Amino acid sequence: MQYKHLFFDLDHTLWDFEANSRQTLEELYHSLNLAERGVHDFDLFHRCYIVHNDKLWARYRNGYIKVDELRWKRMWLTLLDFRIGDEPLARKMDVLFLDALPTRNILFPHTLEVLGYLRDKGYVLHLITNGFEKTQHSKLQHAGLSGYFTEVITSEGSNSLKPHKEIFEYALLKAGAAKRESIMLGDNVEADIQGAMNAGIDQVYVNHVGEEPAVKPTYTIRSLKELERIF
Repeated sequence: MQYKHLFFDLDHTLWDFEANSRQTLEELYHSLNLAERGVHDFDLFHRCYIVHNDKLWARYRNGYIKVDELRWKRMWLTLLDFRIGDEPLARKMDVLFLDALPTRNILFPHTLEVLGYLRDKGYVLHLITNGFEKTQHSKLQHAGLSGYFTEVITSEGSNSLKPHKEIFEYALLKAGAAKRESIMLGDNVEADIQGAMNAGIDQVYVNHVGEEPAVKPTYTIRSLKELERIF
């Protein structure tokens, strides 16, 4: 085998963040009676949340904000779109959201099947995720993924973030893996693909949404099932 160690991203690659996030937000929408507060359209509320969440994560990855600010401000800014200037409500939503989200278990098609296939073929599977220790391990447990991965490297645990090469170097050290025998699999061109390139590691771009990347990955797939043709 050319590769021995396969380093997966979690959110948006294996664990369907958008579907799980939407499900959690919709429950909050109803339980907190946001319609009575002026949020009459949940779909619009969800779209606004995605915009703010993406922007704040980009700022967090680039070191402009701290994690606590990211967590509650995505709720705060979304509420402000509906002229609700209620910071205590935003902070409450943040806590409830982070409690419930990791218990969701919606995965992309073929996730468990393909992870089992790769493990049975002798590959050593790991995770590199821009997430928090408790949250990401909870996701793995509730989604039935914990048993597949030897090392789980989080940004919190490594004190670094993709695309910075330090998190990849830390992951290689923890896994006892050489660059030449390792490959990164993820959905995010900047964090996963460019980050792995910067660290000298081959990449698989998991292109669930059909976007044309600005860089040329080692491999590109549209479905996790296609990994069986590569490995």
